[in-house]
Amino acid sequence: MRVLPLCLLALSLTGCSLLHKPYKPVEPFKPTPQTELTRVKPTPRPAMVKLYTDAGDLVSKPFRDLGEVYGEDCQASAQNSPPNINTARKRMQIRASSMKANAVLLHHCEVVSSAQGCYRQAVCQGSALKVSNQ
Repeated sequence: MRVLPLCLLALSLTGCSLLHKPYKPVEPFKPTPQTELTRVKPTPRPAMVKLYTDAGDLVSKPFRDLGEVYGEDCQASAQNSPPNINTARKRMQIRASSMKANAVLLHHCEVVSSAQGCYRQAVCQGSALKVSNQ
């Protein structure tokens, strides 16, 4: 009676090994030859946007107002690094350059504690300007 379970165990172990396919070595990956080198273009840097903090600096210069722009830096929780006004100002300048502006008149920057989704937030607002060189 003890022989029957041992025979079934031996048969099941050998039966499973017969189902597997024989080992076939894997061939190494061969890269396809490229006839032409592909160059990756770097992303263009945003144009330089001059920051004006005083409207009196623009009195003698002709300019066109392109609209309001803002920049923000968010501190997600109390453990994160505090919001930085310089980062918010730089993001405002980047948004202005995407509007084809070459200057920003800064209205104000402040750190706000009651921002949605942020523990604290630095916000800068200004006007995007296209200043002529005349």
